[in-house]
Amino acid sequence: MERVPQGILNERLAEGRFDLSRHEPAESLRSFVQYYWLVRWDLHGKPDHEQRVLPNLSVHVSFSPAASGVWAPSEDVFSYRLSGKGHVLGVRFHPGCFRSFLAGPVSALPGKHVPLEAVFGEAGKATEAAILTNEDAGEMVALANSLLCTKARTPTSSELRAREAVSAIAVDPSITKVGQLSEATGLSVRSLQRLFTDCVGVSPKWAIQVYRLNEAAKRLAEEPGLHSASLAATLGYSDQAHFTRSFTAAIGTPPSAYGRNQI
Repeated sequence: MERVPQGILNERLAEGRFDLSRHEPAESLRSFVQYYWLVRWDLHGKPDHEQRVLPNLSVHVSFSPAASGVWAPSEDVFSYRLSGKGHVLGVRFHPGCFRSFLAGPVSALPGKHVPLEAVFGEAGKATEAAILTNEDAGEMVALANSLLCTKARTPTSSELRAREAVSAIAVDPSITKVGQLSEATGLSVRSLQRLFTDCVGVSPKWAIQVYRLNEAAKRLAEEPGLHSASLAATLGYSDQAHFTRSFTAAIGTPPSAYGRNQI
């Protein structure tokens, strides 16, 4: 089964702070768009909530009071502070399938984030304003569909190859090295590196790491008492120390501490 990294960290602490729903894109967009996601919150009279999300391999287009724009995959945890009342509509693209919306490689997006108008022109800003003043999920999705349909084209062969390469990682947890991904896809390591730089925005090595980190966080949330050594072996790390270093560097806390926080 294909894994889809969700990456919501510390879900127990997030309970009751916001509602998350997912929505299908227009039929003509499904070769590009994985799904729309809508976050709503009402924290009037309650403390602000900072939600952290692990990296994934999708480009996201977001319509948000504080973080509208086109967001490329990153190697950093994304953090968003919720306060008062509001909503964010996001578009999650299939990994590798945003390249044709851009004039250059995905890896070249400045700071991994650009304003909506940099890609969609003034129509992007107009759609943002309409979505942020709307409360109806169906109407918000229709507005986003309309914007994207003006730019969408048939996926290129490179985009399809990139999507297939990411899918190979997603369906096979035993792929833990770029050489194994090369064997699975029939592409040389150098070709994979060029393809991922152009269409995905990160290296194939980091792409593999994204799935391992998301799987680790998911397993620790489901089994807080899970021992790090056992999890490291399951995820194909050479040893517990390597896994602990990687997890801590990405999330900011060791796996054992992260697991305890889920109880």
